[in-house]
Amino acid sequence: MSPRSLIWICVMIGSAVGGFIPALWGDGMFSMSSSILSVVGGLIGIWIGFKLSQMF
Repeated sequence: MSPRSLIWICVMIGSAVGGFIPALWGDGMFSMSSSILSVVGGLIGIWIGFKLSQMF
């Protein structure tokens, strides 16, 4: 798997998890907190994907 593919997969997973977190406390999937945490999850996904791509 290429490093770019790994990073994109991690970004998508991070964004999905970040967008779902507000649903745990009863907020909507299209709320402002969901949007913000989706971006944060995507950034964390970029970082994790980059670190994983360096290991392989």
